[in-house]
Amino acid sequence: QYKFRDLTIEELKNVNKTYPNFTFSMNTYTFKDGSQKDLLNFSGTVPVKYGNSYNIPIHLWILDSHPFAPPICFLKPTVNMGISVGKHVDAHGRIYLPYLQNWSHPKSTVIGLIKEMIAKFEEELPLYSLSSSDAARQSELLSYIAKITEGETDMKSKSKIGGGKNEGYFNKITVVGAGDLGIACVLAVAAKGAADKVVLLDLSEGAGKGGTMDLEIFALPNVEISKDFSASADSKVVVLTVNSLGNAQTYLDVIQSNVDLFRGIIPAISHYSQNTILLVASHPVEVMTYVSWKLSAFPKSRVIGVGANLDTERFQYILTNILKAQVLAKDAWIIGEQGDDKVPSWTSCNLVANRTEAMAAHNSREEVANRAMEVLKGKGQRSWSVGLSVADLTDSILKDKRKVHSVSTLAKGCCNINSEVFISLPCILGTNGVIEMVKLEEDPLVQEKLQSTAGSIHDLQQQLKL
Repeated sequence: QYKFRDLTIEELKNVNKTYPNFTFSMNTYTFKDGSQKDLLNFSGTVPVKYGNSYNIPIHLWILDSHPFAPPICFLKPTVNMGISVGKHVDAHGRIYLPYLQNWSHPKSTVIGLIKEMIAKFEEELPLYSLSSSDAARQSELLSYIAKITEGETDMKSKSKIGGGKNEGYFNKITVVGAGDLGIACVLAVAAKGAADKVVLLDLSEGAGKGGTMDLEIFALPNVEISKDFSASADSKVVVLTVNSLGNAQTYLDVIQSNVDLFRGIIPAISHYSQNTILLVASHPVEVMTYVSWKLSAFPKSRVIGVGANLDTERFQYILTNILKAQVLAKDAWIIGEQGDDKVPSWTSCNLVANRTEAMAAHNSREEVANRAMEVLKGKGQRSWSVGLSVADLTDSILKDKRKVHSVSTLAKGCCNINSEVFISLPCILGTNGVIEMVKLEEDPLVQEKLQSTAGSIHDLQQQLKL
């Protein structure tokens, strides 16, 4: 059942050589949503120096997408041990580390994970010794924690203890990334009211960073903040807003850093929500949508970039309300690449009696479009405005509106584009993602621009290491 069995076995052999005290077995793991799966796991102790020397018991579960997804890690305290809740350990003994959040094969390994675990535990010891009376009072809780780490907890006991529940949300959205854009998406999606549940997956290190603390303080209905990938389970839509904050020197280095970040995210998201639609808002959106498609192995219809949806909505608004060209606005779209190279286009034109009238209508439309583009040029893409655009797209998907949006989609086969690139084109969106691409008016100049854009994106993609 392991997709990369040979890689997994080879790595675990290396772990056994370094830490021979670990024992290996196959057991049933119960995920946060109540689903179960037989997974490889191993238990053992890691040596930690904190004044004295301690052997800290841990329990690691290896997902079936390993080594492309990080292990699930727990402390395994005995009945005379208490858990010291901190930034790396929660009340149930679940272990959170930067190494897990930034997991990326082949750079990341289980041995490397254990080394960081030891280093973090030496900064902040995760367990303490209980007195006999304390141990008696906490034995039931510790027994429950042990069941979680051994994958034995059923839904009934979860409900009783309060360690989790079967939420059963019909329309669940996960937003990955707790920066300004991620929080803007959460607020906009929650305000739109299309989702029953919104999960903000905060992958940043440390507590209280950014605005997540404020979201926790002013708790919003149906909004959950988590650092645990399993919280995203069974999401209908997963919105990706993360961008690497590394010290890259060149534009290519910046993108490669984002690709490396996505290598640790997409397999885990795909594991927990196998039928989800990926909605990419990370930069550059065309390339990162392509990366998400490749890493997830999802069908092209279920991997979408936010693309030119915001620019298109603004463009149509300017035509209708500022230039009073309502007739033109309904067929007007911004397509191509997000940024300065965006292209105005049309999906239909009014029928005219003869070629002369057709040319006149075309020229008139181009003039209005140029004026609209000048107005549009001064509009930046702030986090809150992109958040509103994301909410608009998720609303169309969750409610199966069959509305047309200009989004980044696989353009191969369109406009004589022969490479696997994602660019913005008008698409009908529904519960299954992209249902159909809307045919554009045949304009040689527009097609030439799109082909040039596709060529530049493809050249850039060829330099990346996936």
